Amino acid sequence: MLNEINRGEVRTPHAPLDLFDLGKRERQARIGYLKSTTMTCELAGFGGAAEVDRNLVEWSYGDYEGLRTVEIHARHGDWQLFRDGCPGGESPGQVGARADEVVRRLRGINGDVPSFSSGYFLQVLAARWLGVEPAVGRFLALNTASLSALGYENNLSRPAIRFWNGTHHLEENQN
Repeated sequence: MLNEINRGEVRTPHAPLDLFDLGKRERQARIGYLKSTTMTCELAGFGGAAEVDRNLVEWSYGDYEGLRTVEIHARHGDWQLFRDGCPGGESPGQVGARADEVVRRLRGINGDVPSFSSGYFLQVLAARWLGVEPAVGRFLALNTASLSALGYENNLSRPAIRFWNGTHHLEENQN
């Protein structure tokens, strides 16, 4: 499953899932409203089940939009996205508030829900799923085209990361 064409994550509130079986079982998917996320959802076979969630959009980079990290560091040497956010864009707290809304909605659904968004937002989403500060997302790095699942350990009061940053499907497709 791909996210923003080259990065992907699957989120499920209940259990790890077989992606190829998931498309046969699920009747809904959550996507951000950007064209790339919509295309990714369609490529993964969930286009007909997609429901747009405006909170699943990437971090707003504001004044830093289009700049590479090295360019930002040339201006602000100690800048860190998950600590400082972006001037003219979103703070970690603002992204965390959007993630909280996504978490609230996902927990209200009885079943697995594949969700498509962008890497940094998904790192914050995972942190908020666990009930920790958005800044903890910086420790949850994601590779391009990786898969992840959020769920529970034993019961709904124990949120957990079921698997994270899986890329085995990429290796299988190259053979």
